[in-house]
Amino acid sequence: MPLMTLRVLLPFEVFAEETQVSRIVFETAHGSFGLLPQRLDCVASLVPGVFSFEVEAQEEVFLALDEGVLVKTGPNVVISVRHAMRGTDLAYLRDAVEQEFLTLNEQEQAVRAAMAKLETGFMRRFTSLREHSS
Repeated sequence: MPLMTLRVLLPFEVFAEETQVSRIVFETAHGSFGLLPQRLDCVASLVPGVFSFEVEAQEEVFLALDEGVLVKTGPNVVISVRHAMRGTDLAYLRDAVEQEFLTLNEQEQAVRAAMAKLETGFMRRFTSLREHSS
């Protein structure tokens, strides 16, 4: 069975890099979604929440993530977020999401809105470029 490689990127470092990932569950504005290795390539906009993944022959791993972007290309999944925390206590991670990621000041919200517009424009151009190269 094919497996995935997962990389979680923060602005100035690689937060996590896992191989042999068999399943990923993430949250978007439209609900929770699962990713399996056979899934077609995709891009998703993540909302602050608890992210989970399973590494073959290990227990499920949980991360609290700020909003960001998930990109799956082939067996590679890359997630880019501003903040992330790892933990085993789901209640603690859920509280961390609420306290640290959802309480933003007005200036930070304006910057995030501008970044979201830039990301959307980038993704449109990327998709358009990909369609024209086919």
